[in-house]
Amino acid sequence: MARLGALLVVLVLALPVSAWSAPLRVVVISDLNGSYGSVRYDPRVSAAVKRIIGLRPDLVISTGDMVAGQRRPHLSGKEVRGMWAGFHAAVSDPLARAGIPLAVTPGNHDASAYHGFERERRIYAEQWRGRRPDVEFIDGADYPFFYAFDLGGVRFVSLDVTTVGPLRPAQMQRLETALADAGPARIVFSHLPLWPFAQGRETEVIGDPALERLFGRLGIDMHLSGHHHAFYPGSAGGIALISQACLGSGPRRLIGDNDRSDQAITVLDITQQGDIGVWALSGPAFDKRVEIGDLPAALRSKSRVIDRLDKAPLPDVRWQ
Repeated sequence: MARLGALLVVLVLALPVSAWSAPLRVVVISDLNGSYGSVRYDPRVSAAVKRIIGLRPDLVISTGDMVAGQRRPHLSGKEVRGMWAGFHAAVSDPLARAGIPLAVTPGNHDASAYHGFERERRIYAEQWRGRRPDVEFIDGADYPFFYAFDLGGVRFVSLDVTTVGPLRPAQMQRLETALADAGPARIVFSHLPLWPFAQGRETEVIGDPALERLFGRLGIDMHLSGHHHAFYPGSAGGIALISQACLGSGPRRLIGDNDRSDQAITVLDITQQGDIGVWALSGPAFDKRVEIGDLPAALRSKSRVIDRLDKAPLPDVRWQ
């Protein structure tokens, strides 16, 4: 028995590191804000943060709407900064104390690019430039808006998408440049989705077939988005499109569904070969696995049909 044990140890030590390396784990959260101007967060947000820390991810991504701005009458600078102080206390600081990097992208309630919300956009930049995640930046000149970084062999790109409609040509070009030498896994995230997921928000999308074609040409595996307040792991145009549930107020119904989406967090497990496993957790303590069979088999809108991920399997992305 001792000989067998020694032989097993030798065999394990002889294997390359990649043979036993754990997958890169990424947790995705979105739309944590409450009512306009609120500096307090629902207890569900604290419960989600506690569960995330227990999952020990290598990275957390927020797909926007972390605070509750973008309305009139405009909030003062002091009020906007007060909202951010509340967010950092509830989310950013606990993750930082746990040693978990947080990568953000602007939402319309955080940093709207529409006219009249320039102050909120400036304060968003001010809040995050001192909180850069500990990752390898590939293009960080415009962090925390458009930026690209590597972590664990995965290329991540944040798009600056807080307004409806196609991306500007300059951002399309930067996306292409940022992915020129990327590894086997490529993930893009933004606030607005490419195509509709939720009832009542069918027109609040990027809605650009040219961007979908660019995603395909660049070999992007996955686009993560928020704003629609409903979880759905989908597939369209050969790309995984994952819509996040909200953690704050206002859960919505998926297109063709009668029930509002549960609050949830999305989990991605990414192997060194670039295979991505997708799963999600809901419930008061975020300890209940979301059952993909409970979600519509497809979302059908005037813009696009999005198939459920297990109904239109992709080579490198699967429901786990």
